[in-house]
Amino acid sequence: MSTTVPSVPIDMPEARTREFPARDVSGWGVLGLAVVLVVAAVAVGIGLGAGPGPLLAVLLVLVAVVLLRGLVAVSPGEARVVQLLGRYRGTVRTEGLRWVNPFTTRRSLSTRIRNHESDTTKVNDLDGNPIEMAAVVVWRVEDTARAVFEVDDFVRFVDIQTESAVRHIAGSYPYDTVDTDRRSLRENADEITAMLSAEIAARVDSAGVHVIESRITQLSYAPEIAQVMLMRQQAGAVVAARSRLVEGAVGMVEAALARLEERGTVDLDEERKATMVSNLLVVLAGDRSVQPVVNAGSLYQ
Repeated sequence: MSTTVPSVPIDMPEARTREFPARDVSGWGVLGLAVVLVVAAVAVGIGLGAGPGPLLAVLLVLVAVVLLRGLVAVSPGEARVVQLLGRYRGTVRTEGLRWVNPFTTRRSLSTRIRNHESDTTKVNDLDGNPIEMAAVVVWRVEDTARAVFEVDDFVRFVDIQTESAVRHIAGSYPYDTVDTDRRSLRENADEITAMLSAEIAARVDSAGVHVIESRITQLSYAPEIAQVMLMRQQAGAVVAARSRLVEGAVGMVEAALARLEERGTVDLDEERKATMVSNLLVVLAGDRSVQPVVNAGSLYQ
């Protein structure tokens, strides 16, 4: 069976906004300038006294306040999305104290790795059997502009799209199958997981989300049919074991007859061969211990 993961045809809208770096500089120099302006304002207000002194001091303080308003502290694993009058003006990802246009608005956004575990979803598999399935997705925000502007709530978006992908994958394959040419959720877990990751990634790409990994955490028949399906699996296992036993027993009987004829230990006609084959098969392939009967007479009695 081929292990190639098929492409996932997900028709999602093309993103209209892409992340780009915002115009920012180190904030420490601006902070120092603002402190100097405040000190100068105090000195001017005291030194000049009445007249233009207070007005000049107020202007210096206003300039310092405007400069301080442009300061933004960026922590590790965090980004700031910058907007000016409703327009996207870039993203600040550089850690530390930064300074941007003081008239812009900044939205903090976490770029750390996150885990999302979907709720247990009850859905019918390809054969119509009700099953329960859940998955965990490891993801992070890769494009902050798309995460903010392309969807209302990117966390909720990942949640819903993960559940949709789980439902689609669960309904596209049978839970279990005896046909070796068909994929099943239980027997081909690695391939199904790879396809699930690819589908989730395709669904959330428009929101700027990068899927690192996804895993199926729960896969079982629904409670109302679990007992029946367990009996069916047990019956299948018994049939498979019986087939192996019969195949091995037939091989041993054939080997025994061949060795007897080769060595000339005993000369058996066709009827006695059939009797010997029947007895050996009962002994070798039976599910219970047999009680041997010792023949104290001749071969034909």
